[in-house]
Amino acid sequence: MQRYGMVLKLRSEAEESYKAYHAAVWPDILSMIRQCNIRNYSIYLKDGFLFSYFEYTGPDFAADMARMAADPRTQEWWAIMKPMQEPLPTRADGEWWAAMEEVFHTD
Repeated sequence: MQRYGMVLKLRSEAEESYKAYHAAVWPDILSMIRQCNIRNYSIYLKDGFLFSYFEYTGPDFAADMARMAADPRTQEWWAIMKPMQEPLPTRADGEWWAAMEEVFHTD
């Protein structure tokens, strides 16, 4: 299992809408997340920043993320979410959510 932390900004005018969508995530989206071996997924909001945490349990993260990105229902969800978000200028090439370095963990 691999832990992931990621961050991006949420546009201030989109906060209530973003929260409403995530209070009732479409079942197809939740199913795809699980099919792509993501577990224990959370998103937190603080001062306009979204922080996501999840655990990946599969053997090929890149393949699972490509599968998710190719899913038409996921593309529909992302088309709604992306205008609400603002990626960090310091993110790596190809990232929307910027990957974070884990500096501490304990069970």
